[in-house]
Amino acid sequence: MTLAQLFIFFILFQILIFLKLWKLYRIAGYSSYSAIIPIYNSIVLMRIIRRPTWWVILLYIPIVNLLMLPVVWIETSRSFGRDSISDSVYTLLSLGLFGFYINYFINVEYKKDRDLKAKTKFGEFIGSTIYAIIIATIVHAYFLQPFIIPTGSLEKSLLVGDFLLVSKFHYGARLPQTAISMPMMHDTIPLIKSRSYLKKPQLPYLRLPKLQKIKRNDIVVFNWPADTVRQFFKKEKRVDKPIDKKSNYVKRCVGLPGDTLSIVDGIIFINGAKSVMPYRANPLFPYLAYSSQGISSRKLIQNGIDDFNFRKYVIKNINQQIFDELKSQISVIDNDLKNFVVLTGPKGLPIKTVKKYRIQASEILESKKELFLTEKEAESLIKSMPLDSLVRIIKIKTYNEDFFPNNLKYNWNEDQFGPITIPKAGASVEINKVSFPLYKKIIKDYEKNDVKVLKDRILINNQEIKTYTFKQDYFWMMGDNRHNSEDSRSWGFVPEDHIIGKPVFIWMSIDGFMDGISNWKPRWNRIFSTVGGEGERKSYFGYFIGLLMIWQVLVFVRKRRKTN
Repeated sequence: MTLAQLFIFFILFQILIFLKLWKLYRIAGYSSYSAIIPIYNSIVLMRIIRRPTWWVILLYIPIVNLLMLPVVWIETSRSFGRDSISDSVYTLLSLGLFGFYINYFINVEYKKDRDLKAKTKFGEFIGSTIYAIIIATIVHAYFLQPFIIPTGSLEKSLLVGDFLLVSKFHYGARLPQTAISMPMMHDTIPLIKSRSYLKKPQLPYLRLPKLQKIKRNDIVVFNWPADTVRQFFKKEKRVDKPIDKKSNYVKRCVGLPGDTLSIVDGIIFINGAKSVMPYRANPLFPYLAYSSQGISSRKLIQNGIDDFNFRKYVIKNINQQIFDELKSQISVIDNDLKNFVVLTGPKGLPIKTVKKYRIQASEILESKKELFLTEKEAESLIKSMPLDSLVRIIKIKTYNEDFFPNNLKYNWNEDQFGPITIPKAGASVEINKVSFPLYKKIIKDYEKNDVKVLKDRILINNQEIKTYTFKQDYFWMMGDNRHNSEDSRSWGFVPEDHIIGKPVFIWMSIDGFMDGISNWKPRWNRIFSTVGGEGERKSYFGYFIGLLMIWQVLVFVRKRRKTN
């Protein structure tokens, strides 16, 4: 929907209000023509139903208005004596069209002094619930949105099981583009797993004024540009969704509009200079560790290294009962009962099960092991463990279609990439057979142009072009876990209209979040800590508990004084 189409819809909506309510306005003591004056008609209606004038604002806020309209419909009916339960049901089921029946076909009186309180406790409950949902929807849509880190792409900067609060006002809150959607639900209704929105109508892209621009190396939450799934971790045919209903992603913005980015041996260079990461950024790289004595996973964990592929065990007293309890957590590589060898994740065999069945297991120490380490961890590990060598794995350039721009003309991969210039609004770029694969998705999908390629000619909207001018800014997003991150190296640039907000606060952090609730362990040093900032991470949870206790004492003292 364009701005012009939105304006036409707005005018038609005002006409509908006039046709539905003009007689009721007159009965309430106002001019019938006041029902057709945009916005003023809503102000008058609030006076008629005896509700605060600021409710008018809520009627024009996308998504929130879907909650407010039924409330206003029912309040209007009640103001003219139609206050039975059946009247409310008719109003809701008719989507407010019951107002036409009241306006044209029956004689009603204006109840100026009607009681605004609900007649039943159930009515009070419904009213309170609706108001709570409205407030929560406003906060969720325009101020703060909760977000859970589901994957390890930002390890060890952000961890799986970190519960974030994402600020939408830092980069300017984006107004919802999907006009009809379930409140506080993203793209799927829980339990029934069905779509939570209607694809049409779509509102124009608008963003409120921002407090700050996206800075290089900011962690940013955005809608996944290459959205091919309805749900995470579920393989299925491509699903095309509206921008604001695409899957939410979180990455680090390593490249800004106008930057020239390249990756050499896994190291990011911006405009020819090595990118300087913030103190709390801990990019991970793959290493191969060698030791003739064998590499102990237990000692790795003792040294704070828990990011590696697997551990290998031989179980001597295996039986069907033990196997049934372990099978979801192991991979069998040798099922000889005398030499039953299994693979587990970095955490090893579950301790509870080992103790329960007195499992006789010993870890097989391998001479070679792939590890994922920060540069600091690599330096420390070589000093603290008896390793023969520790070598970083670096991939060489190879022609492939696995990495952006997914074209065999480019031999880029996760370690060797670019140089590539990140598009900036108003900037122009030469378009030819070499550069076109880099910007095809922008021109066609993000900026909605008709694109045709005829031999050596490139046509945009049926006109041959040699240059193209970008309509919005674009960003380059990457995970800190460089070899376990699907990011811009896979699907390219992130448009500005896909930006959601800035993670600012970790309010909860759970180790073992993906391993079932019985394995959950709070990370106390991360709870109530900030995402950004310099220096070591600091938890403010103790301060929160202290303030909560002081508040409870004050409430107790206040109640005591009232009783006395």
